[in-house]
Amino acid sequence: MPVADRLIKATRALSKEVEGLHFSGAVSHIYNPTAYAKRPHYQYIRRYGNTPKRVILLGMNPGPFGMAQTGVPFGEVSYVRDWLGIEAPVGQPVQPNPKRPIQGFACERSEVSGARLWGAISKHYAHPNAFFKDHFVANYCPLIFMEQSGRNITPDKLRPEERTPLFEACDRFLIRLNQILEPAWVIGVGRFSTLRAETVLGSQGPKIGQILHPSPANPRANRNWEGEVKQQLLDQGLCKPRSETKRK
Repeated sequence: MPVADRLIKATRALSKEVEGLHFSGAVSHIYNPTAYAKRPHYQYIRRYGNTPKRVILLGMNPGPFGMAQTGVPFGEVSYVRDWLGIEAPVGQPVQPNPKRPIQGFACERSEVSGARLWGAISKHYAHPNAFFKDHFVANYCPLIFMEQSGRNITPDKLRPEERTPLFEACDRFLIRLNQILEPAWVIGVGRFSTLRAETVLGSQGPKIGQILHPSPANPRANRNWEGEVKQQLLDQGLCKPRSETKRK
């Protein structure tokens, strides 16, 4: 079976499994963009997840103005449409929250994390194919959790008894992602994703690294996210100094 088809099969299995879970407490709404935005999500996989990769960049879960709207991890609308060349109809969550409407590619709100991530990538790669030749961007968890007010609830803040079956499902998907794409590196975008990769894949083969999460909620990211991430990648041996690149 082709790589992209195997990845879509694993994604469908995860999507179906997590949709059967129940969450309470402050969680009033749950969005699963791998279901209602599956058309652009599968476009992304078929176009850019069709070969093994050297590096997987692993995020936590979708953002309300990124993947929630476009079905693409860190999916800032303008970068998904204009740089990645992906656009397709998007449906609606089972229970939409009026505070967080799904407008698909018509969404005018900016996903800052996505704009920073894909913006930095597009500066260094003239075409997406050059980046995706060796890289892939994925999320650990496919679901978005929110309060009635629209406030985001990250997966690590869920009730322990509800978090455990979710993490078990996402762990299984991460193992399959590793088996399918056979990366040499899995780079967690933020500490949460790094810890999950270390826990799940620590004995599976890939090296585990970490970069600063681009969220505007992180004061460090608001100072010089791109510069700090460049240095982090350099320190981990994932990129070469500019002077060394020029000498070649």
